[in-house]
Amino acid sequence: MCVGLSAKVVKISDGTAVIDAGGAKREVSAQLLEDLEPGDYVMVHAGVAIAKITDEDEDETDQLMEELL
Repeated sequence: MCVGLSAKVVKISDGTAVIDAGGAKREVSAQLLEDLEPGDYVMVHAGVAIAKITDEDEDETDQLMEELL
């Protein structure tokens, strides 16, 4: 099973995004997404931001992950 992580974009620089996932910040590749800005939410898999998502998507993902754990 593959799991993606939803996270908020904090900073963008040269194809790399700093994301905040539940307080943990890390760098991921943002080269697959256009028009990404700080404050956007993304789905991250294997260190790559693969999709832009809405606030509601992020809340739903967090809820599902809490239920699984």
